[in-house]
Amino acid sequence: MKRLCQNLPRRPVSRYSLTFILTVLSCSCPALGKKKLYIGALFPMSGGWPGGQACLPAAQMALDLVNNRTDILPDYELELIHYDSMCDPGEATKLLYDLLYTEPIKIVLMPGCSSVSTLVAEAARMWNLIVLSYGSSSPALSNRQRFPTFFRTHPSATLHNPTRVQLFQKWKWTKIATIQQTTEVFTSTLDDLEERVKEAGIEISVRQSFLTDPAVAVKNLKRQDARIIVGLFYETEARKVFCEVYKEKLYGKKYVWFLIGWYADNWFKIKDPSINCTVEQMTEAVEGHVTTEIVMLNPETVRGASNLTSQEFLAQLMSKLGGKNPEETGGFQEAPLAYDAVWALALALNKTVGPLRAKGHRLEDFNYNNRDITAEIYRAMNTSSFEGVSGHVVFDAQGSRMAWTLIEQLQGGSYKKIGYYDSTKGNLSWYGNDKWIGSGPPADQTVVIEEFRYLSQKLFVSVSVFAGLGILLGIVCLTFNIYNSNVRYIQNSQPYLNNMTAVGCMMSLAAVFPLGIDGLHVHRKQFPIICQFRLWLLGLGFSLAYGSMFTKIWWVHTVFTKKDEKKDKKKHLEPWKLYATVGVLLGIDILSLMIWQIVDPLHITVEKFTREAPKGDLDVLIQPLLEHCNSEKMNTWLGVVYGYKGLLLLLGIFLAYETKSISTEKINDHRAVGMAIYNVAVLCMITAPVTMILSSQQDASFAFASLAIVFSVYITLVVLPAVVIDALWSFHMRRLITRGEWQSDAQETMKTGSSTNNNDEEKSRQLERENKELQKIIQEKEERVSELRNQLSERQALRSRRRASTITNQNHSPPPFSITQSDPRSLAPPPGYPAPASDPHPVPQSFANSSSLYQSDSKISRNKCHTSRLQLLYK
Repeated sequence: MKRLCQNLPRRPVSRYSLTFILTVLSCSCPALGKKKLYIGALFPMSGGWPGGQACLPAAQMALDLVNNRTDILPDYELELIHYDSMCDPGEATKLLYDLLYTEPIKIVLMPGCSSVSTLVAEAARMWNLIVLSYGSSSPALSNRQRFPTFFRTHPSATLHNPTRVQLFQKWKWTKIATIQQTTEVFTSTLDDLEERVKEAGIEISVRQSFLTDPAVAVKNLKRQDARIIVGLFYETEARKVFCEVYKEKLYGKKYVWFLIGWYADNWFKIKDPSINCTVEQMTEAVEGHVTTEIVMLNPETVRGASNLTSQEFLAQLMSKLGGKNPEETGGFQEAPLAYDAVWALALALNKTVGPLRAKGHRLEDFNYNNRDITAEIYRAMNTSSFEGVSGHVVFDAQGSRMAWTLIEQLQGGSYKKIGYYDSTKGNLSWYGNDKWIGSGPPADQTVVIEEFRYLSQKLFVSVSVFAGLGILLGIVCLTFNIYNSNVRYIQNSQPYLNNMTAVGCMMSLAAVFPLGIDGLHVHRKQFPIICQFRLWLLGLGFSLAYGSMFTKIWWVHTVFTKKDEKKDKKKHLEPWKLYATVGVLLGIDILSLMIWQIVDPLHITVEKFTREAPKGDLDVLIQPLLEHCNSEKMNTWLGVVYGYKGLLLLLGIFLAYETKSISTEKINDHRAVGMAIYNVAVLCMITAPVTMILSSQQDASFAFASLAIVFSVYITLVVLPAVVIDALWSFHMRRLITRGEWQSDAQETMKTGSSTNNNDEEKSRQLERENKELQKIIQEKEERVSELRNQLSERQALRSRRRASTITNQNHSPPPFSITQSDPRSLAPPPGYPAPASDPHPVPQSFANSSSLYQSDSKISRNKCHTSRLQLLYK
């Protein structure tokens, strides 16, 4: 047989005879034992994408290794028949015809460009051919109904989308925007992205497209406040887009742009006459954008099916290229994909040998009408899974390669790797040592940070100190009233009412503390209790403090303002009436507060203010919030309370004015009470409306309300005890000066019945001076009256003598009438007065009747002066 093989006839034979001879020889001759399987390939060596320049050498490297392996297709040899498609569908149509209608039969077709692959894959179904592409990324090729036998080791452009969705979810973005160039590859990619983000619960809020000029589309992105933007366009259009981005200021820390990663590294620095932006402006605009790029070279050092690492493969490829510059060699990045495509085909064919033999078929029996062999090859390709130099090779249900995706970011003018995404396992590997540019990724929209406004702690502490001192002052006043309750001057000021005033003042001051407590100090669940506490302390404190003062003024006005002054002496002021009045006012407040809290209890409401933008280029807005104590019908309740208490305040002012000139020992401090009522009423009437207006300003509202409480309480606690203390001090000082000794208040009460008005020390001293002056005037008047009476008596006696002598001398007859001698007692001076001396001067007739002024029942002594005559003598 060996000899037969060496002496084969050398004459021409027909095609069928040759086939028969080769078949026989393949069974009989060891040298001709491997049967050839032919692969028809279209490598674009020129044209728009000259990827065949590097992909063809890589495929030939793979074929050599496969054919030399004894464990892969040991009975077969793969041979590549290739043509230059120039990445042109028209040229590819002609070449496809040659491949199909020229011997030998091709078992698989391997096109390159997406446009060529579309043509080949759509026609291959008619010849039952499997199509395996190494350089097609169009998402349209993933249509199994249109391309039922198509596979590719180059991932689809839609493989960027799972990576993008993973990044959106990692950074918690729920709203994105897109801008695309209107071409089929980008439109289909965007349609796929829209489906994926919808499944992930992410919304595409803005979708813009353009054909050649992106200016309007970029302006619309700015107008609709797009923040996370996915850009799908070619490199030349990318420069146009980012020139407009710079003009619209659609870049910086607030924005993130996602671009395709297969642009040149310096694409934004290339001079382009179609844009009017400088390199510096473009560099500023593109800073920080993120790219996603299919990993076409395995980043890990592993030996796959070819027993080569990715770095060893690159070294052999560089040797096969003969030292060409990789950046100037078309398809250099896609070369690992072409290498793994050959390996995927070889492994799939190797996998079909056994099943075909079981069915009585062989790979060499393949023809364009044998669907069984095609189906078996399809099944083997569909289940491919191995480690290649481009990474793990596996196909999805649409025949597209599942590969890793490289994530990069432009930082400082150069691209930095920030992570990988393995779409086969759904694993996102993040580079922990590389940081996102700036402080971190922005939000998909303006971040609104809720921030509660709390009361200034310095203000709260300062006011609390004054309130605490006021409470101590109230305790002092209360202690003073209780200790001196037996003193008559203290008793005349109604000490029990003063005690109520002090207690009410202390309760009002205690309300300052819950007024300053907010969500910073207590939990929200306990805050309604603080609200109730505020209301009850203020309500009851006001009723006790103001109610007791109002009661004094009310009864002073009721009892002592009568037209008939004589009734003043008969009026009697009973203490129980005073206490009952305070009780009524207090009961009204307690009843109204109970009804309020039962019908419409207080609860927390949160007021939202206008959002504020912090300083700096941060995509953050502050949402100020303020807690309020509120109820469903708050205005109605406040209207009732303010109306009732407002009437009390107005009536208190009126009564204080009406009683300002009344002097009574029953309530000897009513003038000071009136002064306190004036101050409290004015402060309350100003504070109530102002605090309602300033309710949205926590510091101002608290300061105004709390200081009004503090001031009104201080005035009340200082004025009322001061008057009583001053009166008591003046009384004892006057007693010490005039009598030289102290007497008990009980003895003084028995000895004196006069009513003394003790408003202040100066008035008391003035009364002392007036008393001395009146005594001097009375003494002078008494001496003058005594002198006039003596003169009158002497002149009456002299006139009588003269008249009698004249009548005797002229008529010598008895007088027509006799002058009766006056009663000596009538002319005698009052007891205790000296006898009148003779007065040679005549007395006018008008003084003759003046003696009627001095009757026995109205004698004037030095130490006693009737009050009805005192004013006349003083004048």
